[in-house]
Amino acid sequence: MGFLHLLLLTLFSLLFILSVISPTAESASFKCSGTNQTCQSIIGYVSPNTTTLSALRTLFGVKRLRSLLEVNSLPLSTSPNYIVSANQTIKIPFTCLCANGTGVSNKRPIYTVVKNDFLYYIAADIFTNFVTDDEIQAVNGIINASLIQPGQKLWIPLPCSCDEVDGQMVIHYGYMVPSGAIVAQIAETYGTTVETLLSLNNLSSPSKLMADEPLDVPLRACTSSINTTSLDYPLLVSNGTYVLTANNCVQCNCDAANNYTLQCKPSQLNATNWPACPSTECLIGNTTISSCSITSCDYAGYTSQRILTALETLSTCPAAPPGNVASKINSEGWSFVLALALAHFILYYQHFW
Repeated sequence: MGFLHLLLLTLFSLLFILSVISPTAESASFKCSGTNQTCQSIIGYVSPNTTTLSALRTLFGVKRLRSLLEVNSLPLSTSPNYIVSANQTIKIPFTCLCANGTGVSNKRPIYTVVKNDFLYYIAADIFTNFVTDDEIQAVNGIINASLIQPGQKLWIPLPCSCDEVDGQMVIHYGYMVPSGAIVAQIAETYGTTVETLLSLNNLSSPSKLMADEPLDVPLRACTSSINTTSLDYPLLVSNGTYVLTANNCVQCNCDAANNYTLQCKPSQLNATNWPACPSTECLIGNTTISSCSITSCDYAGYTSQRILTALETLSTCPAAPPGNVASKINSEGWSFVLALALAHFILYYQHFW
């Protein structure tokens, strides 16, 4: 009986330890109402150790280094060996897929299991709680979580969304909540409201915000003149970032200081998918000033053969007063003349009668 009691005590102790070191976390996914809808999303990955852009590109399956440079506003000349310090936040761009009311990264990244890996460690330590071990197990059809093998490929379903917010298209940003953060600060930093953050993240009050969990933060995109038929529509660029588009021929920047209006210009880079960048009807980014207006040549998208532009004119003339001043003065003058004539007629009548 003593041995049996000892065995039971040991088993209960093991179960307790496992429940502490590997808790069953709630879903890290974000709400997304679309069906099979895709869009571009971002997470703010806080690197747990010193690494490089190249290593992060590999870990998250980012196809082009340029995509990392754009979303982090790093110069195009930045080396793949650029050092990312421990605890430094690097934005990771990826394609989001919406289905069944939630959004997850579309079959990327793919993580290769190494010796001594287990799902909770992969979710919490490598991907820093942007995903749970249960989610990894579910999307990969793993029956026994303790039986993953070195060399096994695992899809890591990062949280994301494609939903509009308050009727506007936005870029959904997965923000990892640090210890001590409050909803009001996060809202102010990212140009949104407390009410929006609470609604998006199913939080009943600001006090429900939890550290070390991803928060869905909508980033406002710069407005543009891009045509709905353009191959890059909708080109959503958030504050403090840039993007190369039109087969590498155009660079567009978003800056809140420019009233959230997309600023584009020729990239001066070699074209991709075209022998050379085609000429445009006006020089993108060029402005002309006349006595009463400013006319700019805006990027309007591209087709398989050409780059589209649009001329936008802003009036700088002072607003005219209501009505026609000359006609007003003229009518007032005639009223005075008629009144004076009538007065003279009355005096004349009284004199003779």
